[in-house]
Amino acid sequence: MVITWRIGVKCMFMGEFQHNIDAKGRLIVPAKLRDDLGDKFVVTKGMDGCLFGYPMDEWTRFAEKTKELPLSRAQARQFTRHFFASASESELDKQGRINVPQSLREYAGLEKNCVIVGVDTRIEIWDATRWDEINQVAEESFDEIAENMTEFGF
Repeated sequence: MVITWRIGVKCMFMGEFQHNIDAKGRLIVPAKLRDDLGDKFVVTKGMDGCLFGYPMDEWTRFAEKTKELPLSRAQARQFTRHFFASASESELDKQGRINVPQSLREYAGLEKNCVIVGVDTRIEIWDATRWDEINQVAEESFDEIAENMTEFGF
């Protein structure tokens, strides 16, 4: 089940949904995510081998934050390049699908079975096998992960 909530002007995506990507790279975006993503949104390389999808207003907020990174630091430049060089503006077609560019499909290993996950202000698009693997590791160490969240004031 996929649910989105609107909090002020921000939306919160959550849940998990499975879909297949076709040979042309078209992927159905779950209906419950479409309204908050909007007609146009950005898909880019994410972390851990998935893709991130941002509504345009969230992408703009993210872009503004990257301007605060020091250009003189190599890691800051690499971080910014990772997201911006691969970013692609996406539009939903009449069937609620997006066309995922070949370079992004290769990066995330998207061939057929995909999982779309709502994660706060973004969606993530995963190859189903990779999602199962990373989710299994997280579940096995979740108690330790949760304990370490105190370092972030959680």
